[in-house]
Amino acid sequence: MRVTVDDGVGLEAEVAGSGPGLVLVHGFGGARGDFTDHVEVLATSHTVVTFDHRGHGASDAPGDLAAYGLARLEADVLAVADAVGFDRFRLLGHSMGGMVARGVALRRPERVEALILMDTSPGPVPGFDPAIMELGAELALREGKAALKAALDAVAPLETPAYRRLLDERPGYQEFCDRKWDDLSVVMWAALARAIAHQPDELADLAALSLPVLVVVGELDAPFLAPSRAMAATIPGARLVVVPQAGHSPQFEAPEEWIAAVDGFLASLPVADAS
Repeated sequence: MRVTVDDGVGLEAEVAGSGPGLVLVHGFGGARGDFTDHVEVLATSHTVVTFDHRGHGASDAPGDLAAYGLARLEADVLAVADAVGFDRFRLLGHSMGGMVARGVALRRPERVEALILMDTSPGPVPGFDPAIMELGAELALREGKAALKAALDAVAPLETPAYRRLLDERPGYQEFCDRKWDDLSVVMWAALARAIAHQPDELADLAALSLPVLVVVGELDAPFLAPSRAMAATIPGARLVVVPQAGHSPQFEAPEEWIAAVDGFLASLPVADAS
């Protein structure tokens, strides 16, 4: 389905299954396909919604830097939830998507029934220098995606042995990643790199959450391990799952362990109506 939000941007979304609403929010440079392997299982007990952020996948890609930002993506999540008829819903966010999900839960707590924070942080990512991210944004806007990709490939900030193993062992995974890169907007990349680098630290604010929370992170995802542990320690009653032998994308790198953690958490929640 196509969801047109309040500024006229169209977002590509998919809906599967029935039951309580579950919105899965992908990360920076990702796509709704990041969850495809697990939708069938999750859809046996939930109405599962995946969508492409603006500037990603098959969604519209505005050419204005001002059309992007974490607050704008929070509004997009709510617009997608509204379009499928969810009043309250369960929300999973991966990486940047986790930053967006965190914002939705903090600013619109009446909408979020339960929260899964996946390989994400409560603010700027430790070790990701804002000045370097600003240089990346400038490079993207000045020289384009080819130059940006060459720079990112050289530093490989989130590459892990689990990711390299996946490239070697899963046929088509490299092509999947290449398609996601081809589909993303360079304007989006620059704007959201800046937004991620300069976001406020909301760790202390998470102590006010009063809903079930799962924090899940790959054990090899070094930049996000300490932030994940800090969030789990701060949020009252939060569960922490560190997925063995997984990096930044445990849904791909350790799929059985990841779905066991996520599905088990969801199964522990009280049954709720999707509407």
